[in-house]
Amino acid sequence: MDELTITRPDDWHLHLRDADALEAVIADTAARFGRAIVMPNLKPPVTSVADALAYRERILAALAARVGEGPGADFQPLMTLYLTGQTSTADIEAVAASSGKVVAVKLYPAGATTNSEAGVTALDPLDEVFTAMARCGVPLLVHGESTDPSVDVFDRESSFIAGSLDRLRERHAALKIVLEHITTAEAVAWVREAGPNTAATITAHHLLHNRNAIFQGGLRSDFYCLPVLKRERHRQALVSAATSGDPRFFLGTDSAPHPRSAKHSACGCAGIYTAHAAIELYAEVFEEAGALDRLEGFASHHGPDFYGLPRNAGTLTLTRSAWTVAEALPFGGEVLTPLRAGEQVRWKISVS
Repeated sequence: MDELTITRPDDWHLHLRDADALEAVIADTAARFGRAIVMPNLKPPVTSVADALAYRERILAALAARVGEGPGADFQPLMTLYLTGQTSTADIEAVAASSGKVVAVKLYPAGATTNSEAGVTALDPLDEVFTAMARCGVPLLVHGESTDPSVDVFDRESSFIAGSLDRLRERHAALKIVLEHITTAEAVAWVREAGPNTAATITAHHLLHNRNAIFQGGLRSDFYCLPVLKRERHRQALVSAATSGDPRFFLGTDSAPHPRSAKHSACGCAGIYTAHAAIELYAEVFEEAGALDRLEGFASHHGPDFYGLPRNAGTLTLTRSAWTVAEALPFGGEVLTPLRAGEQVRWKISVS
């Protein structure tokens, strides 16, 4: 197969940043995806519907400035609220009343990842909020990692699942939960043993790489992300899940742009930028697994079906045509290093 046409896909987990950085990256996503769930971990975080709608307008303004009426001009950001200890049932009701512009609430364990300092330290005190979310049909998007300093960094996902997340699902069976950017065989199993209210997103970089990538030829901070890359057996479990056709697994890039100066520093920040070649990289994974016929379900059908949204009406065509990724991309007065920088990608968008 040298050409593949699929329903226009969506990205169910994306970081767009703000201001000049937002304008630098928005066109990459809009060229590939019809919609994207936008993460709320700005500084300060997006904690109210009013904040989310104001951020949405900034995204649309940046989109107009970058693409005008060209390809991707109809891209739609789907907004989220950042869960804190002060989130109320009224906040959840406001999400439900936002006419589909704000669609979910994001749970960051405090200190787990970039700009998560305002996240939650315990779940039980938020029982009323979770009950309201289940009643209103608002999904909870979970960064599933323990922040207990005694837990090994490579075990933080499985530890969180076996503790906090198991209890949450037991206490709130009707709550829709998306375990985001899963990285382990344990996470795959946790989703598979659940009912239809539980799902997971999987990134291209966790499908393509194991933790060896961080240390090949030295310490390579461009491959540092959270949750961190895991062993090869976990990568294989993720590929099996993504290509299985199971509707509870769908595309979420977790594309996270950072300036090169912040990545290549004494304490490089976590995040990998993939928006410039996202669907093309997923196509490589599915091709290698002999499952190109299942890419459309994973990228274009499972996500909107879980969220209760219509599938996109348009299509996107990929052609087997190798191209070389730039060594660096402009990023708000600086540059960022994209995944596969200076190397080739085997698939290319030909029609969008």
